[in-house]
Amino acid sequence: MPTATEPTTGGRLTAAFAGLRSAAAFLTIVPVPLARRADGGFSDAPAWFPLIGGCVGGVAGGVRAGLAPALGRAVATVLALAATAVLTGALHLDGLADTADGLGVRGDHERRLDVMRDSANGTFATLALGLWGMLSFAAVESLSARHALEVLIAAAACGRWMAVVHGALLSPARDDGLGASFAPGARQTAAATALAVAIGIAALGTGHGAIVLGAALVGGGAFTVFTRRAFGGLTGDTIGACVVVAETGALLAGVALLGS
Repeated sequence: MPTATEPTTGGRLTAAFAGLRSAAAFLTIVPVPLARRADGGFSDAPAWFPLIGGCVGGVAGGVRAGLAPALGRAVATVLALAATAVLTGALHLDGLADTADGLGVRGDHERRLDVMRDSANGTFATLALGLWGMLSFAAVESLSARHALEVLIAAAACGRWMAVVHGALLSPARDDGLGASFAPGARQTAAATALAVAIGIAALGTGHGAIVLGAALVGGGAFTVFTRRAFGGLTGDTIGACVVVAETGALLAGVALLGS
């Protein structure tokens, strides 16, 4: 019999479902009602990030596959990338832009963090977004419909997985904002890792999936080390930027393996 402090099976399932809903609400614009808990179930949300990412990638791959016969690869690819931006509320791209502007400033951690708070995009933000757009378009456009779907699912899952790793490895750079409250524990990080591995292998097979996961790990890991040096810790913006960096690394690895 479960003790007073040991959750029942029903309680664990309820908590898991609350985390899934919170992950969907946090990572997308889908109107998902949150659980009636003090944290809205968010403490359990990071474990589900790869699954939500895989769904976002699946939507993008579906748009690419569905529209390519009528509109051609190029137009369908643009619309697929636009679909991901809309579905996520451009959350990660906004983080990439702000992080790039912070990195473009000469000064100490505080100076860079102050620049990141400015909502206006500067030169470095524009360059970062342009580079992301060109790389992503060139990569997805080079893939067949089937391979685009598979790679987008795996890459999007890997990007959200590395956001969890990023949060687990770094302390907050400041006392307020999303970064101050995002601290995945060992259990959430392990669950997210297992889920990312499962999705990567399911989408691409063991060999290709392992390579794509490795590329995301290298890209996201390098960015995490760089973030610590540049900002002294993580912020909400660096979490979003880590998603984009890791996802792009995984996408490029997928193209190297499957591109035409």
